[in-house]
Amino acid sequence: QVQLVESGGGLVQPGGSLRLSCAASRSLYSADTVGWYRQAPGKQRELVAVYMRDGRISYGDSVKGRFTISRDNAKNTVSLQMNSLKPEDTAVYYCNAVTTGGGFRAYWGQGTQVTVSS
Repeated sequence: QVQLVESGGGLVQPGGSLRLSCAASRSLYSADTVGWYRQAPGKQRELVAVYMRDGRISYGDSVKGRFTISRDNAKNTVSLQMNSLKPEDTAVYYCNAVTTGGGFRAYWGQGTQVTVSS
């Protein structure tokens, strides 16, 4: 089992920045994927950014060039730096980890609200 706890959401003006953090209850070093998803009202949950097990990073098309994912394996944390925020970035952001050793398991945090508005 892995518990994921997000922090750092809030209200920001268009063009501003926010940094989200996700703290895991244990090491995510061996996870198959670790990263962030988001869900806006009335829309499906979508990929924001994830680390693959081989170290590659995948970003959603709408955030490329604006968002940056990073991780600190020593602290069991994954962060998301969000710059040049737009109103359409408004959503609940979820931390996610997937493991397949011993069977497929997907872990989610409780989510943190990000609102981009003037």
